[in-house]
Amino acid sequence: MDDDEEVRVPQPVTFGVVGSGWRAEFFVRVARLLPDRFRCVGVVTRTAERGAWVEAAWGVPTVRTIEELVTGALPGAGVAPDRPELVVTATPWPVTPDAVREIVDAAVPVLAETPPAPDVDGLRALWADVGPTGLVQVAEHSPFMPSHQARRAVVAAGTIGEPTQVQVSSTHLYHAAGLARHLLGAGRGPVTVHAQAFTAPLLSPLERDGWTGKVDAEPTRQVLATLDLGDGRSVLYDFTDNQWHNPLRTNRIVVRGSHGEIVDDAVTRRVDERTVLTSRIERRQAGLEQNLDGFDLEHLSMDGQVLYRNPFVGARLADDDLAVAHLLDASGAWLRGDAPPPYPLADGCQDHLLGLAIEESARTGREVRTAAEAWADAV
Repeated sequence: MDDDEEVRVPQPVTFGVVGSGWRAEFFVRVARLLPDRFRCVGVVTRTAERGAWVEAAWGVPTVRTIEELVTGALPGAGVAPDRPELVVTATPWPVTPDAVREIVDAAVPVLAETPPAPDVDGLRALWADVGPTGLVQVAEHSPFMPSHQARRAVVAAGTIGEPTQVQVSSTHLYHAAGLARHLLGAGRGPVTVHAQAFTAPLLSPLERDGWTGKVDAEPTRQVLATLDLGDGRSVLYDFTDNQWHNPLRTNRIVVRGSHGEIVDDAVTRRVDERTVLTSRIERRQAGLEQNLDGFDLEHLSMDGQVLYRNPFVGARLADDDLAVAHLLDASGAWLRGDAPPPYPLADGCQDHLLGLAIEESARTGREVRTAAEAWADAV
């Protein structure tokens, strides 16, 4: 680079949040930890009392309406309105569609928390109203988790041949559907779902609010489902209630292909006519024992090749927070015309459609077939 060549420093992605619940805090926290990459300009809360709590706990200004947020009418904004480039809707299911419509009417891009509407009719109506605008992305962060990015890199390299099946016992419904379709590279066509629910005793020592102190197992629901995506591609879904938090139920991810498979972090594949090898996806984690660089994920690699490198080193983010940071970063690149949309509304609608089909099949015990909806062929 020449001495007089200007070094371009990317501007932070500025966003606002509608809602002040548990999921909203993920976005605000990432902005607080990475102020050079993201900036939360404000949060919409329903009451002044809740707003006062958010301002004290999160350190961001609050307003009561979406209009105030998108016009930049924020406390302390100064003479120039502090308008967000993007608005995240972290709202209850029934509220989200109307919030999305109002933001789109203001010509502001939206990142809608999952799911974008509560039911199939709501998905269809929302798509009809805002789908053609291209302004709506969905905050499906699962594919952005470092381990899943690494697995997707293995698949994309052709290491296991043509991907044909994903088995996911990790997260639930639309998250699992989105992750499976992402790993398979599947589209939004018709799907046939068979599901069944079981109840069995399970101890739940840890829940969202912390350690429970429980010592007795309680009846717990588990759903098993198969999804036939066509063209030889399928999904095996396995989720137990509270699996996100319960340490007695671990994650399990399998990606099967024509020439091998990925089982969690083990990659088995054929390399020649007489040789099958198994390698591991290794995590390079700083801050262990005598490593004094601070606790941080550095990269994921296999056989000397880096599959994923953490661009947010220094923020000390957990994998779920890293996924949120990647999603916001990808959204910013999309807003500025530097990258494709990170997770279009069409994909969010399809994933929730499949999640609803799993629930319906588990509830009724009958096969459920989804059709190709209006969003099936959207770009």
